[in-house]
Amino acid sequence: MTKIAIMKQFLLTVLCCCVTGMVMGQAATPAPVQNITVKGIVIDSAANKPLGYGTVALQDAATKAPVKSTLAKDDGSFELKAPEGKTYQLVVASVGYATKVLPVKITGKTFDAGRILVTTSNKQLNEVTITAVRPVMKQEVDRLSYDVTADPESKAISALDMMRKVPLLAVDGDDNIKLKGSGKYKILINGKESALMAKNPSDVLKAMPATNIEKIEVITTPPAKYDAEGLAGIINIITKKNADQGYNGSVNMRYNSVWGPGYNLNMTAKQGKFGVSGYAGFGNQKRNTNTSSIKQTFFNPESEILQTGENSFGGKYRYANAELSYEIDTLNLLTGSFEYFHGEFDQDGSQRSAQTNAAGALTQGYNLLSNGYNHDQGLDASINYQLGFKGHKDELLTLSYKYSYGPSKNFTDNQFSERVNYYNALQPDFRQYNNAGNREHTFQLDYAYPLKKISIEAGGKVILRNNFSDYRREDKDSTSSVYNVNAGQTGEFDYHQDVYSAYNSYQLKFDKWTGKAGVRLEHTQVSAVFTGTPLDKNYNNLIPSVSIQRSLKSSSISLGFTQRIQRPGIYQLNPFIDKSNPKFISTGNPDLKPELNNTFELNYSNFSKGSINVGLSYAFSNNAIQNVTSLIQNNMGDHIDTVTFTTYQNLGSNRSLGLNLNTNISITKKFTVNINGQISHIWLKGTYNGQFYKNDGYTGNAFANIGYKFDGGYRVGLDAGFFSGDVTLQGKSSNFIYNSYVVSKEFLSKKLTVSLVANNPYSKYRTFRSTTHTVDFDQESLYHNRYRHFAIRLNYKFGKLSSDIKKNQRGINNDDTKGGGKSSSGGNG
Repeated sequence: MTKIAIMKQFLLTVLCCCVTGMVMGQAATPAPVQNITVKGIVIDSAANKPLGYGTVALQDAATKAPVKSTLAKDDGSFELKAPEGKTYQLVVASVGYATKVLPVKITGKTFDAGRILVTTSNKQLNEVTITAVRPVMKQEVDRLSYDVTADPESKAISALDMMRKVPLLAVDGDDNIKLKGSGKYKILINGKESALMAKNPSDVLKAMPATNIEKIEVITTPPAKYDAEGLAGIINIITKKNADQGYNGSVNMRYNSVWGPGYNLNMTAKQGKFGVSGYAGFGNQKRNTNTSSIKQTFFNPESEILQTGENSFGGKYRYANAELSYEIDTLNLLTGSFEYFHGEFDQDGSQRSAQTNAAGALTQGYNLLSNGYNHDQGLDASINYQLGFKGHKDELLTLSYKYSYGPSKNFTDNQFSERVNYYNALQPDFRQYNNAGNREHTFQLDYAYPLKKISIEAGGKVILRNNFSDYRREDKDSTSSVYNVNAGQTGEFDYHQDVYSAYNSYQLKFDKWTGKAGVRLEHTQVSAVFTGTPLDKNYNNLIPSVSIQRSLKSSSISLGFTQRIQRPGIYQLNPFIDKSNPKFISTGNPDLKPELNNTFELNYSNFSKGSINVGLSYAFSNNAIQNVTSLIQNNMGDHIDTVTFTTYQNLGSNRSLGLNLNTNISITKKFTVNINGQISHIWLKGTYNGQFYKNDGYTGNAFANIGYKFDGGYRVGLDAGFFSGDVTLQGKSSNFIYNSYVVSKEFLSKKLTVSLVANNPYSKYRTFRSTTHTVDFDQESLYHNRYRHFAIRLNYKFGKLSSDIKKNQRGINNDDTKGGGKSSSGGNG
């Protein structure tokens, strides 16, 4: 697709959104009515001071239906307007305080509730049932959070597509999640590292409905209690787990024209002191066929390689999550959790490779047929014991243990035909096996002592990590057709990484200021055994973090600094050489060192009318882990072949200056607008194989969503987005746009929601383009995948509850190694 066509498509989508918005806005203009005014001041009863930023809502006294809501200002004051002629109740709720419900007694046009005294409570705000419209975004001293339960589209879209709406997050053309434009971050589930997210988080989130999620936190200045890993920050996905006496749950069913069917069950239950919450799902991904091409131009001597091919893939997956809680007594709490993911995907492909000289004559070529499979698993199990103290109810001591296991099995069978100067001795038919993964034991101790103005946290942690790989290559004998083990490309990789850490942090609240500062000391021991030289390394890291927030009348400003490290993961370390495309091979580097990054950020948030967040950040690293490509010679007797070799290296510097904007505004009670965007300028430089490289450029994304709720339970949502692509040391990738349309209808007293989704209806396929430039060659890769797809999703809620499950306030979160991977399709559904 040409750039002009792309811009036309993008402008058409934006125009549709704008026209629809204007029509909805006009439709929403009500006839003039007489309103009453309800006002008051929220007061902390213990401190006898105003309490700002609590949620204040008016509800119908008879039906409890929401009418209007707002946030109290910094001085605790609020004002609400509502149609007269009804009987209302005033509901006041704030984090850490008991909910207060007051009758509204109307004697004129104004009701002044005066000073509303609220008392502290062990319950959190998310345990309070307030069904009025509430802000979806919240700025805290070191993080931004997005309230998924407050987003009506959560019933209609996947968890992956919900990420597009979250401040600082984006989803690129390969469905990889980006945090401030970077793929170097860590994903946690309920504050804990998850085997589900260790390899391909996009695949898991694509299968998971957004209704499983309560909120998403983006922690840009992680405090000292978190592991120092994740250069750009931490994404913490908090799943729904509020359960009362009794039970409730939901059933989700989906059919997508590209991904196929998917099913999900979400349950919470509590009986006495025992509670359980969790979800489980499974699905089948339809077999889809994508096409690709690679064009490589060599400078000396002048020649060209052109590869074209197609790849067909499909499979099945299943996943589960469970959290259990047992309240021994008021001071002792025992909890446990379990997570599981299993995916089995098969693929087969064909490829034609042709190399020509400067005159255009064919000098080498072949056809390649391949088939194989990729089986991934993830398993987490943890147990936590929390001890409270009689003298201070918020003083907590937590002991935790966690076991993680994430194996992966990969196999490819490659058969050549129609060879032209591509000799069997150089590259016979072959098979490749790679069984890799990781195994971890984690022990953790946390102590928290929060006071009125100061909170103290301290703790220690031990991670015993083992990354492993058992790889084998078998070559086919051309005369006997027997496969023999290739000893030179067969071996075992056993990598042990033990991390010992201790932390101490303090949070101070004084008037309108909040400050958080801490330090984390980490000692890492590395030992590895593989084909080559054994590896033994020890290193220490002292990681500081500082965050300051100033609350204003209806807004806040925060400033933060932190250091982060990025330890290489199994795929970056593994010496297994992937030759599934024999002209373009890749491998890991067991000698990689951790990357150290420094980040400064400044954020401004305003919640006077909806929510607006603007942020500025600067980050730099001097030993960045970079993906690099070069040419190497493959010699086999009298035959010599030149292949492209890709690996990882610590080299050079990486600097970025970024600006982000997020706004979520309710134009009317029924009409909402969400805009999320980031732009960064990146500078990269480094020396590889004696050659100095540097590259810089802009990267960014923009997302816009408008939603309108009609009478009768109907809702419409329109999305439009733009992603600029990535800048790498040796190249860049192309930009793209996307758009989606969601229509939903509620039935059975809002228990059943039926949603129809159309993603990218204007384009059946999308072309993703990436370029690489070295001193020896230029390379252009094109990847074409299915882009247009349609989906239907059903969500049914059931059950009835009355009091909350108690859970540990501390737990294990191993956020110290790089994870993530790639998948192949995107969009709502």
